[in-house]
Order: sequence, then C-alpha cells, then structure tokens
Amino acid sequence: MSLQYIAIEGPIGAGKTSLAERLATRLDATVALEALENPFLADFHAGRPGAALQAQLFFLLNRHRQQMALRQADLFAQATVCDYLFDKDKIFAYLNLDDNELFIYQRLYDLLAKDIVPPDLVVYLQAPTDVLLSRLRRRAAEPDREETPVPGADYIRELNEAYQHFFFHYTATPLLVVETSEIDLATSDDALDDLVRQIRTMNRGTRYYVPRK
Repeated sequence: MSLQYIAIEGPIGAGKTSLAERLATRLDATVALEALENPFLADFHAGRPGAALQAQLFFLLNRHRQQMALRQADLFAQATVCDYLFDKDKIFAYLNLDDNELFIYQRLYDLLAKDIVPPDLVVYLQAPTDVLLSRLRRRAAEPDREETPVPGADYIRELNEAYQHFFFHYTATPLLVVETSEIDLATSDDALDDLVRQIRTMNRGTRYYVPRK
C-alpha cells in the first residue's frame, strides 16, 4: 500500500504534532503542521455569541488553504506527514455550533471538501479523557509554553467522545487506531520504531494497535 501521505489525528492532548514531527523525521518525509492561530478563539472561549461560527469557519478556510498549497506544490507526490485530517473539522463543528450555524457551515464544508486529497493512511491517537487532561495541564505548566487556556474537563470529555464516535464509523481511508494511554510516542524510540512497523504493514480497513511499553 502506498504511504506517501499520512495524517495523524486525535483529540486535544493526544500528541498529534509531536508524533507527526518525529514520524516525518523517521520516514525522511516532509511534515505539514496545522496553523493554530485564530483571531476568534478568545471570543469563543469567552462565550461571545457568534464567535463559535467565526472561529470554526476561520479554521475550515485555513485548513483548506493549506491543503491546496500542499497539493499545488505537489508535496503529496513525496512522503508527507500531516498533523491533522481535513475531515476532522466536522467533529468540532458539530460539537460547537447550533443548528442554524451548522446549516451554513455544512454548505461551505461540502464545497471545500471536494478539493481535498485524502491521505493514504490516518493514524488516530486514542487516550482516556483523564490522560488527555493530565497531559494538557502538564503542557500548560511548561515554562516556555505560550499561555493558552486549558479547555475544561467537560469539553475535553465531549470532544474525546466525539472523536471516538467519528473514527468508529470512519471508512474513508485505511485507519490505524493507536492506544496511547500507557506510552509516550513523543519520546520513546522503541515505541516509534514499533509504530513504524505497524504503519508499513498496514492494508485496507482498520487496525487497532496497543504499543508495547
């Protein structure tokens, strides 16, 4: 199976970006990281009416623009590891938007999604909510970390459940589900090597994988 384009996914705190960077280095691939700056996020976290739709559309358009840039640069013709799946935008939309906002969002999403090149493989990093919260709090306490609000436990729980539901029904591409609660793929070389072996032996369908300690 061709593995020119791999997307890493998982809820906030799963370790997508760290793994994407390490995996790209390990595979001698290009890494594509999502741009996370969003001028509407502060208003969204403050609960300002309308800010959820503004923030969601900003992320959607940014993701589409980046995917188009990658496509036009023909980066998908070489090995590329991306730290997000375009389709995951819908997870946040259905979690954060009301019915009227979703109607607007879905029409735009359907137009933009036609342009997107699907990955050859999606790696979904799975972890219990309490593990995600622990990682987020530890990350926020790092001295060199930019000050960003840690989402509340209820939001992370809902988001994690939404991710689980989305990927339980996901069939668009081959899918490798990785249980990460007992292992740190961002630092363990043995775990990374074992994951690479799993990736290289992937076929169609879904595989569930628990890394060794």
